Amino acid sequence: MQADNTTGTDRPGPAGADIEAVLKELTAIRAQMVEDAATPKAALDAVHVNYRDSARNLLHYLSLRRHDLRPLQLRLAALGLSSLGRAESHVLATVDAVLEALHRLAGRSWQPPPRETPTLDFAKGQRLLGEHTEALLGVATPGRAVRIMVTVPSEAAREYTLVRDLLLRGMDCMRINCAHDDAATWLRMTERLRQAKRSVGSSCRIVMDLAGPKLRTGPLGPELAVVRVRPRRNPYGRVTAPARIWLTPDSRYTGPPSPADACVTVPSEWLGRLRKGERLDFTDARDSTRTWVVMDVADEGCWAEATKTAYLVPGTVLHHRPAKGEDNAAPIGTLPGSDSALSLQVGDLLVVTRDLAPGRPATRDTAGVVLTPPTVGCTIPEVFDDVKAGESIWFDDGKIGAVVEQVEPDRVIVRISHARLNGAKLRADKGINLPDSDLRLSAMTAKDIEDLAFVAKHADVVELSFANTARDVELLQGHLKRLGGRQPAIVLKIETRRGFENLPETLLTAMRWPRCGVMIARGDLAVECGFERLAEVQEEILWICEAAHIPVIWATQVLETLAKTGMPSRAEITDAAMGHRAECVMLNKGPHIVSAVRALDDILRRMQAHQTKKRAMLRELRLAHAMPAESPPTS
Repeated sequence: MQADNTTGTDRPGPAGADIEAVLKELTAIRAQMVEDAATPKAALDAVHVNYRDSARNLLHYLSLRRHDLRPLQLRLAALGLSSLGRAESHVLATVDAVLEALHRLAGRSWQPPPRETPTLDFAKGQRLLGEHTEALLGVATPGRAVRIMVTVPSEAAREYTLVRDLLLRGMDCMRINCAHDDAATWLRMTERLRQAKRSVGSSCRIVMDLAGPKLRTGPLGPELAVVRVRPRRNPYGRVTAPARIWLTPDSRYTGPPSPADACVTVPSEWLGRLRKGERLDFTDARDSTRTWVVMDVADEGCWAEATKTAYLVPGTVLHHRPAKGEDNAAPIGTLPGSDSALSLQVGDLLVVTRDLAPGRPATRDTAGVVLTPPTVGCTIPEVFDDVKAGESIWFDDGKIGAVVEQVEPDRVIVRISHARLNGAKLRADKGINLPDSDLRLSAMTAKDIEDLAFVAKHADVVELSFANTARDVELLQGHLKRLGGRQPAIVLKIETRRGFENLPETLLTAMRWPRCGVMIARGDLAVECGFERLAEVQEEILWICEAAHIPVIWATQVLETLAKTGMPSRAEITDAAMGHRAECVMLNKGPHIVSAVRALDDILRRMQAHQTKKRAMLRELRLAHAMPAESPPTS
């Protein structure tokens, strides 16, 4: 047989012409990539030396993705070439490899143009992501490249065994949420971690999250203030678990650090006398004699347990009778759990006020016609300076949606557009999102700046909540520089539409710092971008961060049902497995958090054999051996 020595362009039919057309298109794209990456010279010069190559690769990737590559991808695949679908960490090198292959098919040799900055090759691109991940999150656990981050509850300040068990099950980073507790509690958490690390012999980074300007609904006027506290019982009426009551000072109300059956306020001085094991006797609203037992005492409050049902009202007197000493009596103050809820239906009006006076429900006439709409306050009223009619507003993690109808000097009037079929209940202290509004709101509050002094001294990583603009990142970097001393790595929490849309610019600004990362905060992000678009948005964040060789933390509601109830849902197991495409997966606190860490560790180890980032790993497939036996033909 005579060999075919024809070149790609000499081949009959359309093959040669298509190769030349693809060559021309991809060559033009490459030239634009090089030009675009050279343009922002000042931005590149400001980037830390650790990220110079990574920043240039990010710019190459952004330039490439300005084109709709789908038709080109199909033509490349038809020629048996890479379709550029896994180019993130080494963009120009991938394009060059395809161009070289195309030139060979056309019967010509090719070299990249001279005097260009050396191209980031395949191996170095992947190596840089690994190095940056280790610098941010620590050395990987053997057998599992993806790290596990755990948001610890307040009990971590007291319960050494909880921290130790989390370490033993696979926690790589301990996250402290500065929206809760105080510096003294945070310090005890870090001390428990150091103690556990010495005992277990493993490493673990300390991550601290600045609370940021979280918009929430204000207080609501109380309804009939009666709270029923009851233990859990089996079908035979026997107690299976006592009721847990959180007692907190009336001078500074703090919510319970973990789930509670009731939360009551009492005088601070009286609370300070309580000791573990002591009894609290009282007569409830039904004139029944009841007793609680103090189970744990902390600076911010104490836990008590009850084995009988009780009905509480403000003013119920608790009698503290220590072993030695006189009876100390104190009345229950407000019952935070008894705040009312606003009932809202699609089409209803709601008034959001600029003050934090207690909100109130709608008033109606005898025929049920609304005379005045319900009202609720907002914790950061200055945001309404930036709100316009026609923009959307969401409450309670997206459960209730509305549209702004009117903006007045002291209030905003909105009309409910999204609620459950039978209506929704809006309570106090629920999140507010304004995804359409261009809010002039700094990512750092006065409290964040105050907390940063502790964070900079004790944390390995500081998380910036609501990182919406490059200016927000510069603000954090400036405060850290002024504090001096050891400077923690920074992580940008992407949780708003603006944060997502400005991600390339904020990443380049973050890359001025020696170590940085990104958290996909999927809770607020889903509300801001729309639940139906969340999957698309998180994919884009993963791609852009991989192009910048920036580690990503996959967060919010991962194995949440398991952590809270001890039994996972099927959907969240799949969700946790998808988190393997990030460099770290975060779990939130819950009574079964140790079990959740163990499960996540197992899931991530299994997934590691099948996938890394976007690349499928073709491990031996056991099912491939299960070939169907040949069956005789049927007559």
